Amino acid sequence: MKDSVTQENAVAAIRISSVKQGLQGDSPEHQKEQIERFAEAHNIHVKKFFIFMESASKEEQPVQEAIDYCKNSKNDIQLFVIKSIDRFTRGGSYLYDHLKMQLTKIDVKLIDIYGIIGSQDVNTLEHLGVEYDWSVYSPTKKSEILEAERAKDEMRDIMTRMIGAEIRYVRLGYRVRAAPFGYINEKMESSHGKRVVLKPHPIESVWIKKMFELRASGTLSDQQIVDEVNGLGCRTRKTYIRNPENRTKVVGEKGGIKLTIKQFWRYIQSPIYAGLNIEQWTQGEPVKGRFEGLVSYDLFNKANKGKILITEENGEVQFWKKKPAAWLLKKQVKNPNFPYKKYVTCPHCDKYLFGSASRGKLGKYYPAYHCNKRGHYFRVPVKEFDQTIWSFVQNLKISSEYVEELKKYASELWNERIAETQEDSSVIDTKILELKVAAKASAEKIRYLTSEVAIKYMEEDIIKIEKEMREYEETKSQKVFKSPVNMEIVLNYVGYFLEHLEELLLGSSDPLKRAAYFGLIFDKAPNYQELLSGTPKLAPYLGLKQLLGTTLVPVGDPTGNRTPIYRLRTYRPNR
Repeated sequence: MKDSVTQENAVAAIRISSVKQGLQGDSPEHQKEQIERFAEAHNIHVKKFFIFMESASKEEQPVQEAIDYCKNSKNDIQLFVIKSIDRFTRGGSYLYDHLKMQLTKIDVKLIDIYGIIGSQDVNTLEHLGVEYDWSVYSPTKKSEILEAERAKDEMRDIMTRMIGAEIRYVRLGYRVRAAPFGYINEKMESSHGKRVVLKPHPIESVWIKKMFELRASGTLSDQQIVDEVNGLGCRTRKTYIRNPENRTKVVGEKGGIKLTIKQFWRYIQSPIYAGLNIEQWTQGEPVKGRFEGLVSYDLFNKANKGKILITEENGEVQFWKKKPAAWLLKKQVKNPNFPYKKYVTCPHCDKYLFGSASRGKLGKYYPAYHCNKRGHYFRVPVKEFDQTIWSFVQNLKISSEYVEELKKYASELWNERIAETQEDSSVIDTKILELKVAAKASAEKIRYLTSEVAIKYMEEDIIKIEKEMREYEETKSQKVFKSPVNMEIVLNYVGYFLEHLEELLLGSSDPLKRAAYFGLIFDKAPNYQELLSGTPKLAPYLGLKQLLGTTLVPVGDPTGNRTPIYRLRTYRPNR
C-alpha cells in the first residue's frame, strides 16, 4: 500500500564492478527492477537512474556524478536511492561518510532498499527544545559504518583471492589476460586444473613470424618490412567501444588498421613471441610460458640485432636488455675515417682498436689506429694500416671447390625465397576469398533492408571491401609478375667476386662497406699482428670451412719461410 504523504523526487545509483558481473551477476537491469519496486511501494518518483560500470574502491568515486546532479537545485531531488551500501561505495567508512555528508548538506537523504540506512535523525536535547550540531545524530550511523567497512573488507578478500591466484598462475607460465596480437587463449587440462595457455592465431601468427624473419634477414629496412607485412593483409585486432554510461552496450569498433612502424618495433621487442612472459607479476624476471613461442630465441635475437637478447643455459632463461653506453650516444661509432676499428683487434689485449687523429706541434693531424688506454701502447698510422689490409687481401685465394659449393648454397637459398613468395601469395588468396565472402554477405543483406540509412552504410562497407580487395590483388600481381631474376647471371657474379676477392673487399667506394665485407672472412676478429704474419683464423663461411683453401703469402716473403718483425717491413728467417 502506498504512503499518503507527498511524493518525493529521487535519483537512483546502480553500480557493477565489471562487464562480466553485469552480464553474469548482479546486472543493472536486476538492480533497477528492485529499486523501481521499492520506489513504488514508498511513493518515490525516480527522476533519473545513474548506471556505473567500474570499481567503487577507487579514490575518485563513480557515484560522485550522481551526487553532483543532486546539488543542482533545478533538479529538485530529495532522495538518493541505492540497492545497498556496497553498491554505493567499497571505499570504507571514510569515503562513505564523505559522500553521505555531501548529500546531507543539500538536504538529500540517502536510503537503501534493505533499510540499513535510517531516514530519521534524533536530537538528544529535543525534550528541552534545544538543538546543537553535536546533539543531532543518526541511530543507524554505527551500523552504516560497519556495513561500509564490511564492504571494503569483502572487496579486499575477493581481490586478494582472485589476484593472488592469477599472480601464482602467471608465475607458473599460464595466461590470465587477453591474448596478445598473434595468439589466442585456449583452455587446457593441467596439473593445476583447467588453465589458459597461448596458442598461435591461425592468421595473425603468420604476420608476426614474417616480421621477425624479414628483420633477421637484414635485407629490408623497417619501413619496407612494415609495407611487406601490410601487403600480406596485416591489420590490427578489432576491439569494441562501449557506452561509458552503460558498458554492457557496444557502440562501435576500433582497430582493423594497417601495421605502423612504432607498433612493429613493439612487436619485435616483445619476448612473449619467443615464449617468455616478463611483467610486474613476474617481478621483471622472465618466465617460460607453457606454450611454444612463435619464434625461436635465436631468431628473436637476430631480429633485435643484439640490442635485446634471450639466452638459455642449464635450463635457466635470461633476458638481457642492453642500453648503449652514454659515450656511444654522442660519438660516431661507425667512422668512415677509421672503418676497421671494429674488425681488427689489438695484438696485446685482443680488444677492438680505437681510431683518432692526434695533432702535431705544427697543427697537422696524424690519423692512426691505436690502443693506449689499457695499460699498454700500440699505434699504427692509417696509411700503414690500410696497406697491411691491402696486402693481406691481395694474397688471399679461395679454392674452386668452395666457389662451387657457395653457388649451390645461393641457388638453394633462392629456391627457398621463391617458396616463401608462393606461400605469401597463398595467404593473400585466402584473404581475398574472405573479403569476397564478406562482400557477398553484405550484398545479400541489402536485399532485405528497407531503411535508406542502413542501405547506405552497407553500400559503404561493400565499397571499402572492394577497395581492400584491389589492394591485395595489386600486391599479389607485384609478387607474381615481378621481373624474374636470372639466377645464372647472379651465380656467375658470385663466382667472379669469390675468385677476385680484392674487388669485393677493396673495390667499394664506401669504406664502411669495405670493412664490413672484410670482417666476414674471419671466424674471429684478427689482431694486427696476425694480419702482418698472415695467420688469422678464417671463418667457416656458411659452414663450409672444410672446402676453404687459402694461400697466404706475406709481402716480401715468396718462400713463406720467414716471420715479419712487428711494425717493421722486414723479415727474419724461421728457425
